[in-house]
Parts: sequence; C-alpha cells; structure tokens
Amino acid sequence: MLPKLDGFYVCNKIREKDPFIGIIILTARSQEADKIAGFSKGADDYVVKPFSPRELVARVESLFRRVSMIRRNNNEIFMYPFKVDFNSRKFFKEDKEIELTHIEFELLKLFINNPNRAFKRDEILNIIWGEDYIGSYKIVDVNISRLRQKIEDDPTCPKYIKSIRGYGYRWEIK
Repeated sequence: MLPKLDGFYVCNKIREKDPFIGIIILTARSQEADKIAGFSKGADDYVVKPFSPRELVARVESLFRRVSMIRRNNNEIFMYPFKVDFNSRKFFKEDKEIELTHIEFELLKLFINNPNRAFKRDEILNIIWGEDYIGSYKIVDVNISRLRQKIEDDPTCPKYIKSIRGYGYRWEIK
C-alpha cells in the first residue's frame, strides 16, 4: 500500500540490486496469492498486519543471522567465519589465511558458490578435473579430506563440508 509504487515492484528492484540483502514484507494483504507474489519477487519473509512486535523482532533477528552469514563484495565472499578473495585466490578463516592447493581452492569455490547444494562425486570430478579425466572418483574423496583438514574445526565431525552417504558432498549453511 505504498503511495505511487507497488511494494512487490520495490521488492523486485531491491533484489535485483542486491541478491543478498534481507527483505521482510510488512503488509495488510493476507491472500495466499499476495504472499506467493511477495516471495516470487524476492522477499525472505512476509508478515501480515496485525502482528506482534515480539514476533517481528524474532523474524528480523532470524533474517539478520542468515544475511550476515553471506555477503558478496565484487570478487570476495564473506561467509562467517570465512572470507574468500577470488582475485588473489586467498582463503581466510577468522582472518587467518589458509594455504590451499589449486584443486582445494577450486573445490572450495564450487561449494561456496553453491551453498546447501548436493554434488555427486562424479559431478565434482567432471567440474574440477574435467570430463576427460581418467581415474577413480576416489580422488574427490581424498581432496575433500585434505580440504577438511585445513578448514574444519574437527575434520572427523565436519560442520561445513558434509558427506551425503552414497551420493557426494554439500557445503552446509544453517
């Protein structure tokens, strides 16, 4: 109900400019079609009036936690506790640089650019080593293990690079 503008239009324009900014729509429109339109235009949450101030604060805090985890700045990604600089090919954990091999960096780049997406081992093999690579997909497991040794707090119980039994791996963001 903005004057002269449609809120869905504004939401869409904001999302085009910054895909990582948090957007909560506060509205009197309660129809399912309106909610779907809001989400399809890029809203992270949709709150119908009247609402409890405590509920709104909880929703804002939840969105803030998610949004503050991922920020892009040109050729850098900040994803607490990590920072990746693609131009210099440097990786940091809690502001401490961690040396990565070419393959480890490529794996990390694949995962960080696709958070929460599951990759099959052979898919990773084709993306990182190329479709003409001759050898076992176990090379993926070996390099994932090496990468975990460098970035995980406890490589035996990984928090970031999750194994999907019988399938492959996923970079997990909560």
